Amino acid sequence: METMDAQPGDVKRHFPFHQDSLFNKGLVVTFLILPLMAAVYALNQVIRHEVGWLEIGLFLGMWAFTGLGVTLGLHRMLTHHSIVARAPTRALLLIAGSMSLQGPPVDWAATHQRHHALSDREGDPHSPKDGFWHAHCLWLVRNRFVRAGPAHDKMMADPVARFVQRTWVAWAILGFAIPAAIAFAIHPTVLSVLNGVLWGGFVRVFVGHHTTWSVNSMGHVFGTRPFASGENSRNSWILALFTWGEGWHNNHHAFPNSAFIGLRWYQIDIGRWALRALQALGQIRAVHVPTRDHRAARLRRNLGARNRLPRPA
Repeated sequence: METMDAQPGDVKRHFPFHQDSLFNKGLVVTFLILPLMAAVYALNQVIRHEVGWLEIGLFLGMWAFTGLGVTLGLHRMLTHHSIVARAPTRALLLIAGSMSLQGPPVDWAATHQRHHALSDREGDPHSPKDGFWHAHCLWLVRNRFVRAGPAHDKMMADPVARFVQRTWVAWAILGFAIPAAIAFAIHPTVLSVLNGVLWGGFVRVFVGHHTTWSVNSMGHVFGTRPFASGENSRNSWILALFTWGEGWHNNHHAFPNSAFIGLRWYQIDIGRWALRALQALGQIRAVHVPTRDHRAARLRRNLGARNRLPRPA
């Protein structure tokens, strides 16, 4: 199914919203509040000069690992099929994305596919047209996830995606256990383990969540729109710096199947660099990138749309 050209009724059948239980919504709220509380406590540690290189290294390392898992595994590979990866690499990327605590990978991908199909229209899971904070995080508790349906079933047919989906909770827990284990290996004390969980776990989740969600909210409100994409997506170089390249959001909506989101040499896309490295190592193939003519056609279409706008009186 080509989601970009689908009618709303077809989209809703292929990507039905799921009615989450109160228990599941409670878990979502818990993992909205706990990382926020942890970030406040961590800031207090910074002010008191109680943070060392170990805590900083665990935060940066886990943020990079899980963030690249989201952009490469959940988004570019599973959602948009813009790359084909070997099975071990495919599993690693999906596991890394699962550690971000943004939900099971197939649910994440199916929900995002619905976003593209109905972007900034009625039925979009997280459009700022329903409110900035709705787009940022409130949609998480408003029954806007896609957890079933034909598109979801199609992705579940892949054995690697199905395995990671069904074991998602274990990988989410591992995302906290890894920094705890590293901290203990370097400084075998209870305080070191707790700080490892704090910085490599909760603070990393807080930053990862809000940078990802900023693409849904800020990425449809602030920035430039060089391409005609049919909705309100924007490019933001500042957002791109903190989202592994995802901030070139107008580029992405114009060319959703492109493995590279930063399309110009000067558009920083850390995900693109990571894909180049994986390609050089023979771990991925079939890296889809729009041709120069395809990009130029989109730019001309956008210019034509601007020229048709009525001039102010």
